[in-house]
Amino acid sequence: MARTADFSFSVRQCADRLAAAGVDALGPLFDLTSLRLVRFAVAITRNQHDAEDAVQTALVRMAARPQLLSTVTAPWPYLLQIVRNEALLIARKKARCGAAGNLTDLVTYRGVDEVEQEETYRAVWSALRTLPPEQAEVVVLKIWEAMTFAQIAEVLGASPNTVASRYQYAMLKLSKRLARQQQQRTSEAAPAARRRPEARHG
Repeated sequence: MARTADFSFSVRQCADRLAAAGVDALGPLFDLTSLRLVRFAVAITRNQHDAEDAVQTALVRMAARPQLLSTVTAPWPYLLQIVRNEALLIARKKARCGAAGNLTDLVTYRGVDEVEQEETYRAVWSALRTLPPEQAEVVVLKIWEAMTFAQIAEVLGASPNTVASRYQYAMLKLSKRLARQQQQRTSEAAPAARRRPEARHG
């Protein structure tokens, strides 16, 4: 929770610098928040390019009104709200019917010593993509942004109980989906393992 508080404080500092220096100070805000904002927007748009467009549009709005972000009580949730609104607009405009970009490249904080976890990350993002957007966005904010249900409710404009229900349903679906994927991988690996010695003797 301390890390979340530190991040929120950093966003506040960027917002204050933006208000003081204008658009020239937008760079640090972008560097600090863009990856996390895109990851959140993907949960809504199901497409990385659309998510990036939503984030860019939101940050352009910040550049046009550099004082705005510094005047709100909680700049980070407010920025998430703006990106969410832009992502919803894009998703509605395109009215997409299932086309989705690859979500695995949005998983961050992976070092070279964690390459063995790539398959797990891919499975998680693949399962996340199957959720309705209103459930996927709650999972992203809860797990990756470490927000409370009350904080998420503020971002989404819903009640904490609604947010908690969406999260519970989402986690249940994710658990079932990941369990099925694991069973499938295990059943596919078994015949391959049995064939391997025969291939050597051939």
